[in-house]
Amino acid sequence: MAFRTVSDVLKLLQARGHWQTPPLQILLKCWHDIVGSSIALHTRPISIHRDVLRVATSSAAWAQTLTFERKTLLIKVNQKLSAPLTDIHFSTAGWNSSTRIIKPRRASHQEHPCYLEQNISKTVEKDIPAIGSNAVNTAFDSWVKKVQTSSQNLPLCPQCQAPTPSGELERWGVCALCAAKRF
Repeated sequence: MAFRTVSDVLKLLQARGHWQTPPLQILLKCWHDIVGSSIALHTRPISIHRDVLRVATSSAAWAQTLTFERKTLLIKVNQKLSAPLTDIHFSTAGWNSSTRIIKPRRASHQEHPCYLEQNISKTVEKDIPAIGSNAVNTAFDSWVKKVQTSSQNLPLCPQCQAPTPSGELERWGVCALCAAKRF
């Protein structure tokens, strides 16, 4: 017995009737041909439930217009399917959820002017002792030392003389606190 590809096996099953393409998949493939290019731009089949095709439309006007044409469209749809549908419902309800809107990328926290190159929190976690009576104070003291060490190389704010990330000085000319006081 020779080995066959998955594609060949699926075609064989489909030809024997053991495997049928779901009706919605058939409609999705030929929707453009059934309704035409102008209507296809504003509609999308979304489900078939109890022999009723639900179609999402881009606007209520399209839903209303196509509702008047549904008997004609139903005849065309049923020509493509082995099991006929009884009705078509048009609605705007599924339109937004089925379209993919690409949102602009949010700025990374690393692009913020206050961002420091070294990550203090990761180095502090190593120094935190087990929780006990004095553990909180020890952890805080360790954190303060790490912050002081990391801020030694920072330039000073010309207004308040506090260590300031260079990004803040480039953006506002002063530290974030002094810039906030101006506004």
